[in-house]
Amino acid sequence: MGIRRLGRPTGYNYPVGLGTSAAANTTVDYLVVAGGGGGGSQVGGGGGAGGFRTASGFSVTAGTPYAIMVGGGGAGGQMNNPVGALTKGSNGSSSIFSTITSAGGGGGGSYGPTIRDGNSGGSGGGGAYNDSPAVGTVGTAGTGNTPNTSPAQGSNGGAVAPGTAAGAAAGGGGAGGAGSATSGSPAVSGGAGGAGTASSISGSPLNYAGGGGGASQSGPAASGGSSIGGSGGVGVSVVSTNGTTNRGGGGGGQRDAGTAPLNGVGSSGGSGIVVIRYNDAGGQRATGGTVTTPAGYVVHTFTGDGTFATNTDFGSAIYSIN
Repeated sequence: MGIRRLGRPTGYNYPVGLGTSAAANTTVDYLVVAGGGGGGSQVGGGGGAGGFRTASGFSVTAGTPYAIMVGGGGAGGQMNNPVGALTKGSNGSSSIFSTITSAGGGGGGSYGPTIRDGNSGGSGGGGAYNDSPAVGTVGTAGTGNTPNTSPAQGSNGGAVAPGTAAGAAAGGGGAGGAGSATSGSPAVSGGAGGAGTASSISGSPLNYAGGGGGASQSGPAASGGSSIGGSGGVGVSVVSTNGTTNRGGGGGGQRDAGTAPLNGVGSSGGSGIVVIRYNDAGGQRATGGTVTTPAGYVVHTFTGDGTFATNTDFGSAIYSIN
């Protein structure tokens, strides 16, 4: 019996070898949004949105844990009767990833000579109504992008228009624009919250960091920015609303004591969020948060404090058989 010789299939590459494909990522993209500020009380200003920071190409080190902090929203201001001492809205808390910190949004101002101005923050809170405009006691805007970042993490709140004689308060600032001033002559409408900003980092476009609307005595209700900030209250019958959870929206300002559940309390700001993503070459190479895999990426989403930990092979070359 003779020896049978077997040929190689047509198109077969020989010899078989070990080749190198594209290197895995050594950088990540991030979105860090802080908690929004609370709205003011008794014709209170809207809360400023939490600071909004996002970028691509942020270097990380293999085998390293990075602490994540997600900021909570600020509490709404309180009225002196029946709830307690009259206060303005509280600032939201910061969100942090590695060296990136987004500042909490500024609280909205409340009626009163010492607390009428919006607070500064990631975005500034809106100014509140005060009934002595002739002597310059209208509420001023809180300053956004505080502390300063480049690109800016937020915008200024709105101010009560000079000459205001009817109760209305200004809107809080948002990542995409300043809060609006009061409108009308005399002013009767609260200012809308500043616009938020959209991001598709988690796979689909979502709005983040809109400012809260200011309150008014007679309306119409002032809207929150990009449907993320809370709307302002009107009179004793329309309740202000909270900023959106995990979107960093500012809380809406409230008008008056009225009856429960109003009681003159401004609405709370929405909590923040941290999102980290990298290309999916080599699959998931880190742990932490809720992990999803939209086309081309691995995404880690944190809605509360946690740890983003890179594997020891993060950034290593990926090999394939030719």
